[in-house]
Parts: sequence; C-alpha cells; structure tokens
Amino acid sequence: MVDHSQSLIKRTKRFLKNNIKTKLLQIPEEYEIWVRAVMQRECRKLVSELGVTNLNTLEISSECWKDFGFKSFQSTSYPEYDLCESAVLDERFDLIIAEQVFEHLVRPYHAGRNIYQMLEEGGHFLISTPFLIKIHPGHEGVDDSDYTRWTKVGMKYFLAECGFPLENIKTWSWGNRACIIANFESWVRYKGPLFQSMVNEPEFPIVVWAIAKK
Repeated sequence: MVDHSQSLIKRTKRFLKNNIKTKLLQIPEEYEIWVRAVMQRECRKLVSELGVTNLNTLEISSECWKDFGFKSFQSTSYPEYDLCESAVLDERFDLIIAEQVFEHLVRPYHAGRNIYQMLEEGGHFLISTPFLIKIHPGHEGVDDSDYTRWTKVGMKYFLAECGFPLENIKTWSWGNRACIIANFESWVRYKGPLFQSMVNEPEFPIVVWAIAKK
C-alpha cells in the first residue's frame, strides 16, 4: 500500500527547498515570470560558480545584477551607449552580462565582437535570449526592434563567430508547450511548480542562454 501522507510530505519538502533556493539566488521581482524562471535560476548558479567577489562586471542595458556581490559593477544603457555602433569601453571586465538584449540588436555580430574585446583574457560572457515567444519591442516607443532568434546550437556558433573558442561555449534552453500557449497574450507570473509545469520539452524552447569564456 502506498503511504500517501509520506509522499505528500516529501513533495512539500521538495517544494519548500526549491523556493528557498530561488530566494537565495536573488531573482529580481520583474523577472519572476514563467518563461524566465528556470533560465534566471540557472544563470545565477552559473555566475555564482565563477566566484562573484572577484569579478569586475558589466551589465548591458539593465541593472538587475547590481546587488549580486561583485567586486565591481557598472551598466550601460541605450541609446547613450549603443553596443552595435559605439566604440568599445576603455575598461576590461571579468564578466559581461546581456540578458534579453541581443534579439533587439540590428547588428548582433558586431555587438558580440565588441563584447569579446571588452573581456579580460579568461573572462566570461553570459547571454540569454528568447526563442518561441512573440515579437516584442526592445525599447520604449520602438515597435520594430525585435530582430533575431537563436536555438542553443545556433547560439553556440554565433558566439564562436564573435571570437569565443567553441570548446569554451556552453549553451542551454528551456521551454514547454503549456508555457508557450499561456504566454500568447501577456507575460504570466511564475506561481511555483505546483501550479505551472516546469518540465523541459527540448523541441519547444522558449529561452536560450549561454556562457562563453574568452
């Protein structure tokens, strides 16, 4: 006979443990949406493993990582700094982060080369982009600024073309049909695994992310 009470206790413990981990990984409130929940958790794990207190970090077009505990942190913003057109910054960084940015760049290859040049030798680039989601504007008032999608394999070779050695690039993706359908009209808040499927269906990727080492 199956002991359902013990099974329920185990599921509850697992649920609480996962939620505690999520809080520790400091997912910003504005990113707590279903389509990004797994990606955000995994990206923060990747960065944590690099030893954040030793990293001089640059974030492109956002400040979501500013309180992560880096040795130093700065950010750029568009249009003051255009990653596609502007010259590379004078500084060199141990880590550069561009989350949900490159799909909005009309010249992503040129931007990727700029990223490569701004990294220290041995530095890392963390990038994430959407795949199976609707076209959306990248900047306020700019409706036609969503240009490009990559699969995780496509992302790997895109980063290689930007200069990163293939063997130094790792890519991942996550998505499922239920999440795709739910987000047709608007972004759905993440309520937890008891309410929304976190199963990964590789044939239906919603988000793609990668880390590349120079």
